[in-house]
Amino acid sequence: MSNLSDLIPAGGGQNNTDFTASGAIAAGKPVILNSAGTVTQVAETANGAAGTPANFESATTERTSSTFDSNSNKVVTVYKDMGNGAGYGTAVVGTVSGNTISYGTPVVFQTATVQFPVVTFDSTNNKVVISYYYHTGSANIGYAIVGTVSGTSISFGSRVALGSSAISTWASITYDTNANRVVISYRDSNNSDYGTSVVGTVSGTAISFGTPVVYEAANAGYTSSTFDSNSNKVVIAYQDYPNSQYGTAIVGTVSGTSISFGTAVVYESAASSYIAATFDSNSNKVVIAYEDVGNSNSGTAVVGTVSGTAISFGTAVVFNSGESRWNAITFDSNNNVVVVCFRDGSDGANKGKSYIGTVSGTSISFGSIFTFEDGSTTDLSTTFDSDSNKVVSAYRDNHDSDYGKGVVISTTTSNLTSTNLLGVSSAAISNSASGTINTWGSINEVQSGLTIGSDYYAQSDGTISTTSTSPAQLLGKAISATQINIKDYTG
Repeated sequence: MSNLSDLIPAGGGQNNTDFTASGAIAAGKPVILNSAGTVTQVAETANGAAGTPANFESATTERTSSTFDSNSNKVVTVYKDMGNGAGYGTAVVGTVSGNTISYGTPVVFQTATVQFPVVTFDSTNNKVVISYYYHTGSANIGYAIVGTVSGTSISFGSRVALGSSAISTWASITYDTNANRVVISYRDSNNSDYGTSVVGTVSGTAISFGTPVVYEAANAGYTSSTFDSNSNKVVIAYQDYPNSQYGTAIVGTVSGTSISFGTAVVYESAASSYIAATFDSNSNKVVIAYEDVGNSNSGTAVVGTVSGTAISFGTAVVFNSGESRWNAITFDSNNNVVVVCFRDGSDGANKGKSYIGTVSGTSISFGSIFTFEDGSTTDLSTTFDSDSNKVVSAYRDNHDSDYGKGVVISTTTSNLTSTNLLGVSSAAISNSASGTINTWGSINEVQSGLTIGSDYYAQSDGTISTTSTSPAQLLGKAISATQINIKDYTG
């Protein structure tokens, strides 16, 4: 019996057509047909796009916080459910599929009005940890609780106090993957509003805490923390209220059940609010986004470099010249970009918008702004789903009854659609030059490492593989290790 490749005429079949290239095209790459009749190589660009928002709570929500559970491959969002007990602490599990997210049934973790709920994922114990505070008896007490995701739901252990009478306003939470500890940072209103951190250890569905440690002996607000996995340090960004509300950061080192700190460093010598921090594991930099009150409330970002117990900063970069509040930030480790989501108070509608940022050295540059919510948006949070390689933003949609919503954000967009794939280049083509494209019914002969008999697909980033998940488009079947029969087969 003859091999399939023996049945195809030499020279790659009949449908080989010359086209003019718009942009350089490499050999053996899938190309699209442009409206002008030229061809362009399939590729992705670092421009963000948002899917359709989905409700996770059809009632007024406040104070969302989100994390990704890499064990269950689910997004977990926590919030105050104002439609239930005037703000019961609630959590909901989200599943990303393509450019959409669907949610399970919300689960109450605290049947009382909570404040400042924040969440992180403990990747050692595969548990979600939530911190919050609420009024009990005659005091406001900070608590934490451990959650376990199963399917599209979440269950909880018993709550544990952070420390005696700790009042954890402006709280933030992060997970130290080196020490395998949770670090909760907050303003302790029971201790002169001092900036304070406490280290938590998860065991099963319980969590225990060491002694709280003051990192700023002054009023500290708008706290946001992240873990620098390059230096194995926790970085806390905050507003130093007595120091003219300057944007400030400090480096913490976890040892056992305690944490020690270096010297605080000012990164913005002006009043700063709505502070959000993340770690870029590609450049090994910390990125802080904030509202620069001293510069017309503009949205601003700054890149920090940790060295030992110190942190230094590059020059701040404005990403939005208008009022930028409820900043939320995360790092897309698939595309090595930072995603900033915020409420744009300068557009007259307070829309939810986002920028994609790329760190280079000690600076960051941003692409074009895009909108993910046309209505007034507050209480934003973001997280990166490393299973789907998508960012999820949760928020309160003030334009739609203050409902809680989530939206999937893609940090790259592709020129490939379901209708514009033309074929594969038979050789490299320079920009504006003419070259041959193997189209339907012909053979492309410049591949390598193919599996004979397997179907191959053009991926949104311009690669060719056997992955068939949308938006990938079918090219054809491999007839040898170097040849694809372009969509000229049955079966």
